Amino acid sequence: MANEERVIEIFKKTDVLMDGHFLLTSGKHSNQYMQCAKIQQYPNYTQELMGILAENYKDKNIDYVVAPAVGGIIIGYELARQLGVKNMFAEREEGKMTFRRGFELPKGSRVVVAEDVITTGGSVQEVIDIVKEQGSEVVGVAVLVDRSNGSADFGVKLDTTLTVKVEAWEEDECPLCKEGKIELVKPGSRNLKEKGTC
Repeated sequence: MANEERVIEIFKKTDVLMDGHFLLTSGKHSNQYMQCAKIQQYPNYTQELMGILAENYKDKNIDYVVAPAVGGIIIGYELARQLGVKNMFAEREEGKMTFRRGFELPKGSRVVVAEDVITTGGSVQEVIDIVKEQGSEVVGVAVLVDRSNGSADFGVKLDTTLTVKVEAWEEDECPLCKEGKIELVKPGSRNLKEKGTC
């Protein structure tokens, strides 16, 4: 675990971590929301955060960093740059994660899988599977934010700058709705006509 106070400071300063009253994709309400892609607007902070993760792999003889598209591309690139190794990404084709664009791993390569955020870890697991299919070894997973509250298990070392548990409630149980003081916001949306406000 990194210097948590510094990581939280960066995430708040860049509006990655927001406090308020949010409607999540699941339909639940929360008092916090994380938009991890926003960190990529700030190369200096991305470099600093990925430097924290890179320290865990400097003596591990890594050959490649591989990331799932789209969220992991810049994260993976920066980690690979700091480790001085090659970088590639996997992307979906007909619903399945795969290597395209001529990317392939030499057999026996030592790989770190990089991602910006994990909740269930599904995309990361798919990348791990294709790395293994190519006869390479996954040494670890490097993630900026673990939103699974530590429940994601990939069978390899997991390094993160921050592990969080975002509280969420059903609409009828939401304490923020009951208080009625903070407007409900759907991140990335200007109105809530389809869901209504409380």
